[in-house]
Amino acid sequence: MASVIASRPRARPAHTSGTTKCAYTPDGTKLVTVGSNNTIRVYKTGSDGEPDNVDDCQEQNVAVSTSNKFFVAGSEDGTLAYYSLETNMFDRLLTRTSLPVRDVALSPDDKWCAVASDELTVKLVNMEDTTNLLTLKEHGEQTKHISFDPKGTMLAVSCTNGIIYIYSLTADHPELIRKVDGVIGRVQTDSEASTKVVWHPDGRAFAVATPTRDIQVVSKNDWEKQRVFANGHEGDITALAWSPNGALLASAGKDRKLLIWSTKDQSVIARYEYPNVIDIAWHPTKNLASFTTSNGEVFISPEFVSEQFASMLKLPRQPAPFIHDPLVGISNGINKQPLPSRPRAGTPDSFDDLLDDDLDAVDEDDFVVDDDGAGYALNAGRKRPADDTANGQPPSKRGNYSSQLQHHPPFQPGSTPWRGNRKYLCLNLIGFIWTVDQDSHHTVTVEFYDHEFHRDFHFTDTFLYDQACLTNAGALFSCPPKEDAPAVVFYRPHETWTQRNDWRITLPKGEAVLAMALGENFITVTTTANYVRVYTLFGIPYRVYRPKSTPVVTCAGWNDYIMTIGNGPVGADGFSKLLYSIYNIKRDEICQNEDIVALPEGATVKSVFFSDQGDPCIYDSLGTLLTLLHWRSPSRAYWVPLLDTTLLPRLRSGRKNESYFPIAVADNKFHCIILKGGDQYPYFPRPLLSEFEFSIPLSGPHTAAKPKKRKKRAADDDDMMLDNNPSSSEEEDEEEEGGESKEAKGLIQGFMLKSIQATQLDDLLEVTKSTASQRALQSRLELEIDKTLLQLLAVECREGGEERGMRALEVVKLMRDTSGKMMEAAGKIAERYGRSVLGEKIRELGEERVGGVVRSRSDGRMTTANRGGRGGFDSGDESDF
Repeated sequence: MASVIASRPRARPAHTSGTTKCAYTPDGTKLVTVGSNNTIRVYKTGSDGEPDNVDDCQEQNVAVSTSNKFFVAGSEDGTLAYYSLETNMFDRLLTRTSLPVRDVALSPDDKWCAVASDELTVKLVNMEDTTNLLTLKEHGEQTKHISFDPKGTMLAVSCTNGIIYIYSLTADHPELIRKVDGVIGRVQTDSEASTKVVWHPDGRAFAVATPTRDIQVVSKNDWEKQRVFANGHEGDITALAWSPNGALLASAGKDRKLLIWSTKDQSVIARYEYPNVIDIAWHPTKNLASFTTSNGEVFISPEFVSEQFASMLKLPRQPAPFIHDPLVGISNGINKQPLPSRPRAGTPDSFDDLLDDDLDAVDEDDFVVDDDGAGYALNAGRKRPADDTANGQPPSKRGNYSSQLQHHPPFQPGSTPWRGNRKYLCLNLIGFIWTVDQDSHHTVTVEFYDHEFHRDFHFTDTFLYDQACLTNAGALFSCPPKEDAPAVVFYRPHETWTQRNDWRITLPKGEAVLAMALGENFITVTTTANYVRVYTLFGIPYRVYRPKSTPVVTCAGWNDYIMTIGNGPVGADGFSKLLYSIYNIKRDEICQNEDIVALPEGATVKSVFFSDQGDPCIYDSLGTLLTLLHWRSPSRAYWVPLLDTTLLPRLRSGRKNESYFPIAVADNKFHCIILKGGDQYPYFPRPLLSEFEFSIPLSGPHTAAKPKKRKKRAADDDDMMLDNNPSSSEEEDEEEEGGESKEAKGLIQGFMLKSIQATQLDDLLEVTKSTASQRALQSRLELEIDKTLLQLLAVECREGGEERGMRALEVVKLMRDTSGKMMEAAGKIAERYGRSVLGEKIRELGEERVGGVVRSRSDGRMTTANRGGRGGFDSGDESDF
């Protein structure tokens, strides 16, 4: 595809040998070059005559940046000078650095100038008031290059340590928001090799030269590597420049090559031989480019792009070359955007609409108003640019009411969006599945944690699967539909006794998979046609039905049960409510029908799954893990929190910024991946799994404790009931501000968690044939609950006097034992601490419970206890209160 320039441009000796840089003015009327001598050249576009000279300037100018009326130049003597293009004369000195200047850049609104030097800081100088100076110190390294993004909201700083530092310029003072490592190499500030960030004209990505002599594209929204312009240069790259519309990229290197690349397919469309090129500048409107060399020469090349490809310069602005667009979480071909916060939607034809007032349509986040004229707000003289959108177009000024209705987007539990060319298809306790986009195909890898039962495998994926599920029985995959091919569901069992061990099913044309679930007996697939399709493990269609809540958001499966979550009715705020249903496929029973998912306002579901014991769980965007109780009984289910990750002790100091990607609930623990630095999803290399004990949110964070002495007593036989908890040892208790000791809080936490576990087991035994081990576990849980209550009774008797007797008696009433043994032990504990009145009340309660009649109602009514049941709130008797 190589082309040849029809007429090779002549070299114009503009400066003496040394660093020579050039830049067109934004309107394209002039080209400014600076170099080693004490002369600056100003060429008029379209004129072949001699350039205008600016003789009153510094020597060893190494950087230049232009506007339509002036330009700035930085020199190795540390000066930054302002020159007028109207008079072609030196105007004033802007600032001075103690070490040589290496690069300068004007902001897009020409209000600020950034200066990079061998100092460990970068300066931002206000062009109207040079005393208004901002200093960037967070990078703390020598800077070789700097560049503003097209909107002027970010500044990229390329340092000699091989790291690109990204500063946000939307606040009063620039803030370091990202370090991009592993892209550029370590270089000296005086090296000809370039590490300059060259922003794509659409502002959503930048290109930069790598140590491997390739050109890497990095996206701005997730800072991940995207497409690569590879195998073009054999020497270090010295210059890069995008064409004004982003359709072409020009590069030069020490291998004497000047290349023009097609952005769309990263192919070379032209190769030229020019030695020592160190800077390239495209004309903003014409098929014209100029470049300079270290010999002090300037080349002005009309018809820079050959006639064969010149039409590419006339195209509208082209998108940056992404592998996967970071603003679009691709899941089955459907845009997966995070659900925004829930402001109240405006009324159609409201007062503001009638006045066509569009002020509220502008996002005011991080907006700085220069109300005192001090000039500290960058781009203050320009309209604020529209936020990035997936197609690069600004949002509509006015939207109709229907466009304001918001649905929860679909997602596959345990999967992640594309980052670069990789994504996780499935993450759980069995293993993980990940895929790599190889342009023409994908490569899928399946790895297991336990290699004694399963062996890892990988395969070449020509179907381009983008969703997966993994169990001990097999792996399930699906791919989105294409123009010439329908969506495909593929199941691969781990073991089989037949030769054919996998199967594929195609969906009707145009129907895509939203989410899938793989259980022990069935496969569930939810689709864009608002169908729930149920198959057996080997592809026999078993059920097809349309749920009431659509479109479907996600689903989960366990044994014969499936749980679907979909968008329900739209509330007054314009957001749909999430509704869930639970079905028993084999028995064709509905356990819960279109019940509301308990979410606070503005929260969304991040994952849904069944625990290892088969209980539904959800993890929401606020960091709360919840489980569903009584879900096998219609209209009885309710959500119970098991853990609030925002209250974890590891976050108590406030110095950690981390979130948690949910994996599973197993062994009465929450298994997750810890994400740091504001990440929302795990990436490669795969991080380790972490686990947290359940902790029901009962109170605020732990505060400083006060030591409190307690008396030592001789141990007796009743102390055996207290030995299981180390907090009941002869250590000093710590009483917190609320009057609740740390030991008491731990016992209350244990009581509630064991009660939830017992309730889940009771629900299971009500609908299934219990086994001996299950009945033994049920009895053991009831005994552990009563032991925990005995320990809590001991704390109440020890910490409080008779004034806490009512609370202590209430603890006894929560016991589940009906044989009277626990009541007898409770009475002995009361006597041990000298609570005679409490002991008498406990004996009366024990006699009434064993006798079957309780007269403890405050209203004087008499109720009969259920002799065959258990005590406590969930036993069905009202005798306790």
